[in-house]
Amino acid sequence: MTDTRVPEDTPPAPVFVPQFCNPAQRGLLLAAAILASAMGFIDGTVVAIAIPAIRASLDATLAQAQWVHNAYMLTLAALILVGGAMADRFGLARVFGAGIALFVLASLACALAPTAGILVLSRAVQGIGAAVMVPGSLAAIARAYPRTERGRAIGIWAAASALTTALGPVIGGLALTLGGDQMWRWVFAVNLPLGAAALWLLLRAVRADPGKPGTPVDLPGAALATGALFCLAWGLTGSNGPDLRWLALGAVGLGAFLLVEWRSAHPMMPLPLFAHRGFSAANLLAFTLYAALGMVFFYLPMTLVAGWGHPEIEASLAFAPISAFLATLSARVGALADRIGPAPPLAIGSVCVAAGYALMALVAPAQAFWQGVLPAMGLIGLGMALVVSPLSTAVMGAVEESQSGLASGINNAATRLAGLISVAATGGLVASAYAAAGGPAEFGEISDLPGHGAAMSLGFARVCWLAAGLALLSGAVAWLALRRPRPARPRAGSAPP
Repeated sequence: MTDTRVPEDTPPAPVFVPQFCNPAQRGLLLAAAILASAMGFIDGTVVAIAIPAIRASLDATLAQAQWVHNAYMLTLAALILVGGAMADRFGLARVFGAGIALFVLASLACALAPTAGILVLSRAVQGIGAAVMVPGSLAAIARAYPRTERGRAIGIWAAASALTTALGPVIGGLALTLGGDQMWRWVFAVNLPLGAAALWLLLRAVRADPGKPGTPVDLPGAALATGALFCLAWGLTGSNGPDLRWLALGAVGLGAFLLVEWRSAHPMMPLPLFAHRGFSAANLLAFTLYAALGMVFFYLPMTLVAGWGHPEIEASLAFAPISAFLATLSARVGALADRIGPAPPLAIGSVCVAAGYALMALVAPAQAFWQGVLPAMGLIGLGMALVVSPLSTAVMGAVEESQSGLASGINNAATRLAGLISVAATGGLVASAYAAAGGPAEFGEISDLPGHGAAMSLGFARVCWLAAGLALLSGAVAWLALRRPRPARPRAGSAPP
């Protein structure tokens, strides 16, 4: 799944520490943060495009293909909130570097995986590395740059991230198109030189990285979150439909997690934050909107490549409108949200996204890529550009400034969790729709049998209609729960306040 999140205006804690990095070496640290982010962005997008080649190479089933995605999102969503506490305790640079190293080693294991099962396990380890690496990149910039210089550094980081988001899928799609089924391994192997360069730059740049041994890490909460999410995802991806036993076990684990967080003196997810209506509504909106995005972006490349017969390079071009709109409009929309409030752009953007999904559902039976899918992705890109910055504004505006880093982390985790649950929950939907249409093989499998493409189109259309409904729900949440209250009109004859 491609990641359409953009950097937020205020980076998470920790704040500037003068002895952390020599001023002359700040450029090296910024380059390390950019390379680390690039690995995450490129990996997230290109892996979705590579799924048909992975399935053909490893003879993987649809459920196994789902877990190539789910294993990564599971550990990332469950552990990303622990990364900040680990950085405080053991030292930011040490933990950030360890996350990069683990991500690179897991990428090597992915590239060499002989079976689908080993690939899934390697992706889970990769997600653990990403859970530390992703938030560590912005935290390192915040610690190295004083406030007067931080905005420019984050701007450079954001521009580089947008560039890698745009070019990564195109380069990966071209390689997959020209290189055959085994070229998917290079999608993971490219992380080795990028990660090695990031580690070298980090070691050169960091001068002093003291930790705080007394800083608590919520390991019980992390373990319960991981176990509960695994049970829920496993129960949703059952071959014969949802497995109620695993879902019940996941629900019990989730309840235990909430109980531990409520009683913990140092929880990784403080529950009192959700007492604020705006914070809860913003995270609900993020979950429903990114759930829709996750399911469509997971099944779209499979439909284009395995169902319609398009080369991977064309499938990668489908993501270009998203990157273009985010790069050109996000900053302006963010400024607009500061003036008029986040609700109007969030509601309008969500409706645009829903319209894009509905258009894609309508054109799917005709298998119209250039005339149908690309315009639909343009609508989705426009809608996401209207949503992403105001969503950050809504999240940050609902909490105290001292809690902005934690609020950002929770929102980040919510979007990852949405991608995990939506992909896990829709496998049965596309499989049943494919079978009902008389599909001769399996959804997402490369096949020349008659009726295969038409059956895949029907399954994908079902996903798009579900995504449209979730996006409309996001718009309703924005309009009903996040609007600024209108000032009361003075009564006739009364003095103005």
